[in-house]
Amino acid sequence: MKILVINCSPVRNGATAEIVNIVSSYMEKENEVKSICIDDYNIQFCKGCRTCHQTARCILKDDTTKLISEYEWADKIISVSPSYWADIPGQFKVFIDRCTPWCNTHEPHATIPEGKHGYVIALRTGPGMGECEKIIGSIEHFYGTLR
Repeated sequence: MKILVINCSPVRNGATAEIVNIVSSYMEKENEVKSICIDDYNIQFCKGCRTCHQTARCILKDDTTKLISEYEWADKIISVSPSYWADIPGQFKVFIDRCTPWCNTHEPHATIPEGKHGYVIALRTGPGMGECEKIIGSIEHFYGTLR
């Protein structure tokens, strides 16, 4: 099984990165695992031009397609995200916004091979699960629109 573990935080040596390391080490025993950090990719902000709604391609040229190729490679994707102001970090949100060409919200749209499974590990400090549920909801919604 090919497993992609993504650190959704730009911090490469914090708690989120440590969870990525623990999960990757555990999964490497029986799987092929790649661990990546969202901050290793240069992803520009979406311009909102909606060209991708007609062409299934983005006009911007950056590392978005490189990161999508990691998603295409994997059978399972584990997104590990901290809470930044009660939601996912901005760097990961920018990537999600740039995935519009691959979303099933318009025709035509690009595709990622089917049959993938997505998982979320949400981290936060303090009491309550509200922030974790928001993070999980944001990433689950993203996974649900990729086709």
